[in-house]
Amino acid sequence: MSYRTALSEVLADVVGPVAEATRVQDRFPRGTVTALGQAGLLGLTVSTELGGGGMELREAADVVTRTARVCPSTAAVLLSHYTAVAVLEAYGCSWVRGEIAAGRHLASLALAESASGADGGVGAGDPLLDPRSVATASGGVVALRGRKRGVVAAGEADTYVWSSRPLAARAGLTLWAVPAHASDLFVPARPGVEGPRGTATSTVFADPVLVPAEAILGTDGGGLDVVLRTVLPRLLELRAAAQPFRPANPVEPGSARHRTDSLAAS
Repeated sequence: MSYRTALSEVLADVVGPVAEATRVQDRFPRGTVTALGQAGLLGLTVSTELGGGGMELREAADVVTRTARVCPSTAAVLLSHYTAVAVLEAYGCSWVRGEIAAGRHLASLALAESASGADGGVGAGDPLLDPRSVATASGGVVALRGRKRGVVAAGEADTYVWSSRPLAARAGLTLWAVPAHASDLFVPARPGVEGPRGTATSTVFADPVLVPAEAILGTDGGGLDVVLRTVLPRLLELRAAAQPFRPANPVEPGSARHRTDSLAAS
């Protein structure tokens, strides 16, 4: 079965019937995510060697676009998931990648530390590129301390791609795979209003969170290059894909009036 056929079935049978309740009740679409995983769509971009779909960004964008037409909340969850998976696929351990491929694992980004960063804004000194979160190594264990804003699927994802200042490198940032079950990873019970309804978007706190040194994604200080070359391009393309569907050649109101006036004058 093609991924498009699988997606069509999930959208019709699972996503569509609960889309309104997801938005109105501000309820995370857990059943929808489970169905997407079982249909192979969470593992769409994971290597076929690990049981994934082996697809590229183009197919992920197609899934986000078609899902957004039915349930924008679910599309936002997929957007963060596919972007995080791109990092995990390149630098993560085979176990996590295999779990994603099997549809049992949801990933998300925990990078932004300001409202502008959560919205994807990037500029000089932006916390997305220059995090305040810190990492301290002791033996084979790393303690992560910090606060991340605008985390989609906060408290619902299984792994977060987390950024910190480097351990020892003099510049850049470092990325980590942080499991959701890690002790002292805190999501407020009443998170307030952050992000689209139904996406469980919230602030996540690490105070501190202990992870093995092997949880590093890439090299110490090398995360900046990963964010610039992998994360941001995917965020931009997938966010564009998630925009509400519009006709291919919309007619501007001004141009429509102009044509009517011209016809009347003739």
